[in-house]
Amino acid sequence: MTPTAPINHEEVYQPAEDTYLLLKAALCEARPADSVLEIGCGSGFISQELGPKVARLLATDINPHAVRAAKARGIEVIRADLLRGINGKFDLILFNAPYLPTRPEERTGQWIDYALDGGESGRQTVDRFIEDLAWHLRPGGRALLLISSLTGLAKVQEAATAAGFTAEVVADVGCFFERLYVLRLGTIAIYSSFGSVSSAT
Repeated sequence: MTPTAPINHEEVYQPAEDTYLLLKAALCEARPADSVLEIGCGSGFISQELGPKVARLLATDINPHAVRAAKARGIEVIRADLLRGINGKFDLILFNAPYLPTRPEERTGQWIDYALDGGESGRQTVDRFIEDLAWHLRPGGRALLLISSLTGLAKVQEAATAAGFTAEVVADVGCFFERLYVLRLGTIAIYSSFGSVSSAT
């Protein structure tokens, strides 16, 4: 990949209802001194909006077109597969996960699949993220994870509990045939000091 390589915007996930819900939750959650990591930044919209409000923000995506799109917005971004190859620790980690249950025959083989394809359960990538999360959070750190009712809210919360986190819904909104949720993953002590946002429809 070179800086002059073209961006195929059809291969980049563009801001939608889930993007705006995660941004809303992130703006409520972020503190000025936070070091923030956004996993799967897509077009870079959330990072661009949140970056000026925190001490540092790093974005990642596995999709080279998304990486180039985020760089075009002036975002510090690297290409990475979830948390692999990320050595630092962060106060806040954001992830709009690929949460749609997807059968093998439904995959297109294009880069955009990485933004949508959650495996047959819808939780394949979510589970990988949760398994590695603790290694990348500073003491007192927290994560915001966006999922869908199609992903199985209770199942994701169970996975978070098994990994040593609690998972509180801090934002949600109804959208067509699903409900979108933002979960805050962290310790019980951290949860007690924060409120929540909800957007019911």
